Amino acid sequence: MDANMPLTAASQASIPWLSLIVLLPAAGSLVIPLLPGGDKSNSNLPRNIALGFLFADFLLIIGVIGTIFNTQVPGIQLAERVNWIPLIGLEWSLGIDGISAPLLVLSGLITLLSAAASWKLKSKTKLYFALLLIQASAQGLVFLSQDFLLFFLAWELELVPVYLLIAIWGGTNRQYAATKFILYTALASLLILISGLALALSAGQYTLNLTELASRAPKGSFGLFCYLGFLVGFGVKLPIFPLHTWLPDAHGEANAPVSMLLAGVLLKMGGYALLRFNVQMLPEAHTQLAPALVVIGIVNIIYGALNAFAQDNVKRRIACSSVSHMGFVLLGIGAIDALGISGAMLQMISHGLIAAAMFFFTGSFYERTNTLSIPNMGGLAKVLPITFAFFLASSLASLALPGMSGFVSEITVFLGITSQDNFTSIFRAITIFMAAIGLVLTPIYLLSMCRRVFFGPRIPALAKIEEMSPRELTIGLSLLVPTLVIGFWPRIAIDLYESSTNALAQTLLTHNLIAITKFTIFS
Repeated sequence: MDANMPLTAASQASIPWLSLIVLLPAAGSLVIPLLPGGDKSNSNLPRNIALGFLFADFLLIIGVIGTIFNTQVPGIQLAERVNWIPLIGLEWSLGIDGISAPLLVLSGLITLLSAAASWKLKSKTKLYFALLLIQASAQGLVFLSQDFLLFFLAWELELVPVYLLIAIWGGTNRQYAATKFILYTALASLLILISGLALALSAGQYTLNLTELASRAPKGSFGLFCYLGFLVGFGVKLPIFPLHTWLPDAHGEANAPVSMLLAGVLLKMGGYALLRFNVQMLPEAHTQLAPALVVIGIVNIIYGALNAFAQDNVKRRIACSSVSHMGFVLLGIGAIDALGISGAMLQMISHGLIAAAMFFFTGSFYERTNTLSIPNMGGLAKVLPITFAFFLASSLASLALPGMSGFVSEITVFLGITSQDNFTSIFRAITIFMAAIGLVLTPIYLLSMCRRVFFGPRIPALAKIEEMSPRELTIGLSLLVPTLVIGFWPRIAIDLYESSTNALAQTLLTHNLIAITKFTIFS
């Protein structure tokens, strides 16, 4: 197989590093229930064990990617393949490339910080931290799976902890929000399963291996059918309009650490899956439907921004802003060139850090004020100056202030749209104009929220509250410092995925040229 193909068994792992990354948190989830006594006997022990396992797992991820992973190789590396259940063709097949590597790092970091943000949790701590560890394993398996059925099992597994984390530790309407989340995502999973099995059974030879499925690259109406199934299935998780309505409810009811996971990792799974399946495995269908993806991205950007204005709940406003920002991921993926896809990857990394930071700081002042209602807050900047500074910094990063990662990612997407010739000049101009409207709306709804929460008349009941603790400052810095580093030195992130996105863009270009040639011949 060509070395430039995006999916290649580039190297075999002598030590099963990727399996260790996936299974280490799961092992921790088995240890916690064995702890003696109930939750009230020592509520800190489950938390400390979870933090220990997650910290070790994050160090393992950093070590593997920093010392073993070769950023110059576009294909799959550290491949691990074990024939697990031969009867159905299921393999324990893991591998890592430039598309999955940065998102695996993001997943490890956000999950570790979400556990640290749950420091004061006192109810059902064994179950809570065991679920966080299971979630960490499921997330890692999603990004590393090279077998479709294994990927699907991981995709389904991660739904269960999130559902329980919202349903048990959420707000007043937690049951409604958790049920809505599971219904949307479970129904979407049916489309993913149908589309994946259709590909597995195509070409007269059954296989679940993603490398082999990508080599088939089905064409015509069959490819379009599978593409649309994946688009809707993964689009729910991204989320795309109008499949997004579960998100504000889930964020509104989930506690802050779970919202960090939702925004920082789960939404990125949708973008990753679109790149892995829709773009990488169905390049011809993608070149045909890319303009539609760009249009959906524009709708996401503007609708999410406008919807944010209508929210008087801080977390719901941030959730709607996530819908808007993930529209830039769709724009980048729809650009059909290396710069656009690079922008989509950078936007996923950037938004994961920024959104997790905003939800963490929101949870920080919620612990002190016991309210998320914007009209019920005011004057907090005088009593929480450090919290205000951190929240304002994350808001500025979200509105793409130059010098922060949000600016670099969004400008890269814009350049990706303008620099390629697949769209007409009019289409590109309209796309840029409409996306720019979203850029104008973002600072308005974010800065107005900051003004109403931190300035204005001081609420007497909020006059005496404590500032952020050293632990909270450490978590906040762990999220904001990377956004500044990427903003000033984006190569630190781009170098991880550039060879893979360039190879992917070259594959799309080849299929696009073939499509143009066919059109010229028959016209």
